[in-house]
Amino acid sequence: MKRQRKIKLTSIMDVKEFVTVAGECDFDVSIFCNHMIVDAKSVLGVLSLDLSKALMVEYDGNDRALEEILDAKDAAKVTAVA
Repeated sequence: MKRQRKIKLTSIMDVKEFVTVAGECDFDVSIFCNHMIVDAKSVLGVLSLDLSKALMVEYDGNDRALEEILDAKDAAKVTAVA
């Protein structure tokens, strides 16, 4: 079953950290904004999205590190702090 989470990446370091963690997953991780969908394991793909908006991550697997970064970058938490 595919799961979805909204995240907010506010800097290039956030993107690098997220892509590194996604790249270590042995399942597909996609990220999209509006109608644009990219492979979350691609730095250039993620950087091509509008980082000023919340991004939707879709994945179909379990990985502790991925869940931790999704929790840390949760759009509701990051927006509330900003």
